[in-house]
Amino acid sequence: RGISSEERPKRPLTAYFRFLKENRPAFRQKNPEMSNMELVKKIAGAWKELPASQKQVYEDARKTDWQKYSEQLAAYKAQLTPAQAAALKEERRKRLAKRRSFRAKREMTVLGKPKRPRSGFNIFVSENFQESEGVSPVAKLKQLFDSWRKLSNSQKQPYLQLAEDDKVRYENEMKSWEAKMVELGREDLIRSRKQTSKKNPAETEMAKASSHESKTKSKLKKSEE
Repeated sequence: RGISSEERPKRPLTAYFRFLKENRPAFRQKNPEMSNMELVKKIAGAWKELPASQKQVYEDARKTDWQKYSEQLAAYKAQLTPAQAAALKEERRKRLAKRRSFRAKREMTVLGKPKRPRSGFNIFVSENFQESEGVSPVAKLKQLFDSWRKLSNSQKQPYLQLAEDDKVRYENEMKSWEAKMVELGREDLIRSRKQTSKKNPAETEMAKASSHESKTKSKLKKSEE
């Protein structure tokens, strides 16, 4: 208690990132029309062309800061109780897991992975969200959640059918995408046969809709708390 990972000493910058931080303002002033990505590439090119003697200046600064960091880190760890150390370790594990998940999702976007099929409830929400009552997104979602639950099976059927059609779209696009991944040598991204085995469409969609309802209910409960 009273100890946060935010208090942990920050790792010193590498020689390159120190160069980037120091020279970015000057490069930006000379190239105001460039995007951030173009600017970083230009600075990276300048770093590559920098003489070894000038790079050493940045490397020496990094070594000095690293020595200070090592001393500060040792002092920081010394003040932690076993419970605090364990709590901070778990906090770091979750943060790294979240970062890995974000990178994985970003990679899938870059590789053009098809969007997962929507459930009947998702489609119902997207079609009625703008017209729904509520002063906030959460209030609108709550109102739509209640409305969905009051619909009869026959009233839900059009949305469930659209969801089933979207599932067919997803499976077709996934087959093409996975074939492309095989060509690229990314068999690690291919679904297993168990994942792609066929199930009863009606049962699958009803189960999916129920799952989305449960998740929505949980989110609404948390927002109210």
